[in-house]
Amino acid sequence: MTTKTLYQAGSLLLFVFLWLLLIDVINHPLIMPSFSSVMKSVFSIVTSLDTLEIIGMTLFRLFISIMISLGIGVLLGILSGIIPEISWLLKPHVTVLRTIPVISIIVILLVLFGFRVAPFVITFLMVFPIIYQASYEGIRHMDTELKDVYKLEHHDIKLAIRYLYLPMITPYITLSILQSFGLGLKVLVMAEYLSQTRISIGNALYLSKVNLEYNNVFGWSIVLILMSLIFETLFKKYQNRKS
Repeated sequence: MTTKTLYQAGSLLLFVFLWLLLIDVINHPLIMPSFSSVMKSVFSIVTSLDTLEIIGMTLFRLFISIMISLGIGVLLGILSGIIPEISWLLKPHVTVLRTIPVISIIVILLVLFGFRVAPFVITFLMVFPIIYQASYEGIRHMDTELKDVYKLEHHDIKLAIRYLYLPMITPYITLSILQSFGLGLKVLVMAEYLSQTRISIGNALYLSKVNLEYNNVFGWSIVLILMSLIFETLFKKYQNRKS
C-alpha cells in the first residue's frame, strides 16, 4: 500500500469518525440519520431499477448539455484565439456567465424556458465558459512558429482547425471536460431540484426532503460524490493513456 493510499484512507476514516461523533452528539435521526441507515439507502439506490433509471436520466441530461457545450465552446474558443475581434465580442458574455450567481440564472431560466428545457439550458450556460476558455487559452499558448509555418503552406481555416488547432489543444479540452462533469452535475441536480424535473436525482432529493427521509437525502448525496469520483478517475486514466 502506497503512502498516498494510506493518507487517503486515513482521511476517509477521519470523516467517518466525525460523522459518527455528530450522530452521537445530535442524537436525532431526523436531523442526523445513523450511519447504517444511510449505507442501506446507498445500497438501495445503486441496486434498485427505479433509482438506476433516475440516475440514467440525470446522466443523459448531463451528457447532452456537455456535448452541446463542447461543440459550441470549442468552435468559438478556437475562432476567438485566431480572430481577436471574436474574443472581444464574446468576452463580456463569458464574464457574465462566469460571475452571475448560479441560483439567479436558474430562477431566470426556469421562468423563460419552463421546467423541461431549463435544466439543459442551465447546465449548458454554466459549463460553456469552462470549455470556451480552455479552448481559447489552448490556442493562445500554441507555438507561434508552428502556426506561422502552417499559414504559409495552407490557407483553409477548416483544415487548420482539424489538423492543427484541435490536436494541439486536446489536453486543454480534456481538462475542461473533467471540470465540466463535476460542475455540470452539481448545477443540473440543483436545477432538477428547483424545477422538480420528473425522473431525476434532483426530484428524488426533493421528495426525500418533503417526506422527511433524510437518510435518503444523505444517500443520494453520497451517490453524487461517488459519481463525480468515477468521472474524475475515468478521465485521469484517459489522460494517462494518451500521455
